Amino acid sequence: MPSDTSNWIISVPVQEEKSQEQMLQDMVTRLVRDSACDESDVAPLRIPSLKTGTLESLIIMAEDLPKIDNLFAAIVSRIVDALRALLNDDEDALNENLNIDGMSVEDYVMSWQWNSGKYRIEKSLNELMELLTKEMQSIDHIMKQKLSSYSAAKGQLQQLERKKHGNLTVCSLADIVHKDDMVDANSEFLVTLLVVVPKNHAKDWLSKYERLTPMVVPRSSSELAQDDEYILYNVTLFKKFQDEFIQKVRENKFHLREFVWDEGLLAREREELEEAGASEKELWTELLRLSCINFAEAYQALFHFKVIRTFVESVLRFGLPASYFVTVIEPTPRKAKTIIKSLVNQFSYLNEYISSKEKNAPAPSTQQHETPGEFVNLLEQEVFPFVLTEQSMIIV
Repeated sequence: MPSDTSNWIISVPVQEEKSQEQMLQDMVTRLVRDSACDESDVAPLRIPSLKTGTLESLIIMAEDLPKIDNLFAAIVSRIVDALRALLNDDEDALNENLNIDGMSVEDYVMSWQWNSGKYRIEKSLNELMELLTKEMQSIDHIMKQKLSSYSAAKGQLQQLERKKHGNLTVCSLADIVHKDDMVDANSEFLVTLLVVVPKNHAKDWLSKYERLTPMVVPRSSSELAQDDEYILYNVTLFKKFQDEFIQKVRENKFHLREFVWDEGLLAREREELEEAGASEKELWTELLRLSCINFAEAYQALFHFKVIRTFVESVLRFGLPASYFVTVIEPTPRKAKTIIKSLVNQFSYLNEYISSKEKNAPAPSTQQHETPGEFVNLLEQEVFPFVLTEQSMIIV
């Protein structure tokens, strides 16, 4: 059962006694009568005169179509996910950036035209598929590279911001600890250590630190800073007991902070944070622009592929001449079954058409490639009397 969150491309042979305009009007009238959808939800889709090639080439291509379909859809989905992440799930901003040549995706689909300048119809179907595949793979490769660069820059910025705004176990101490809080780094015998203690263990620290090891300077620990969870203390002791003291600190579930006083450290950290922020912003802007461009290009390529897939399956289903009435339907939510029922009733005569096609096919020894109706069983979609190709909607 096709999804009502997909656009449906419907293809049937053109009836000899009717024009495509008449067939479109009949379809719209029936769908509206059956309360399946509105008139604006149905639009004609003009497939150009594509080269069919040989029957064998079509059969081989048909076998690869589902795999290529999944690949192309996944690439488009990754671009949308990238945009969604860049815009922090802002639906309005996402809708604004998901457009194709200034049109919304919905308007593009419902007014679609083959891009003959980019995908020249004098090329064979295999050449067109190769062109589309290379284009999509190139887009995917570029997106992955840019996403990797941006992720690295964002990760670096987050790490620096964590150092600036995190709790006392991880934040930078450059603007917290002052020179007077530490003994001279050139002292031959003494060293000052910095210890982060959970607030509910502050009394435990104050009662223990002088006895954790010998040669701790009495009453040398003082509170330097605190946040919601922790308190930062300094403590001075003789260097010869430094390693033992560090071990005791860890055994008592206190957190040691490594720190060396440096007068220029604060200025360097501020500069590093500013540079990281500027770099992240620049890459964000570049990635946003690239994602918008690549979405438009990838979605167009994907939809052209869907049209080719519809054409190939129509030829294999209904045979030649390749004269097909093709429409795109935007199903009304929760009315997929009603629409399908209406379409099945309208085109039920095609079941007899296909049976007749198979019955009248020449024997295998004389049959020409132009009569592929007997190969209908090779197709995956055998539920309906028409060819139906789904194109997932972009859900914001």
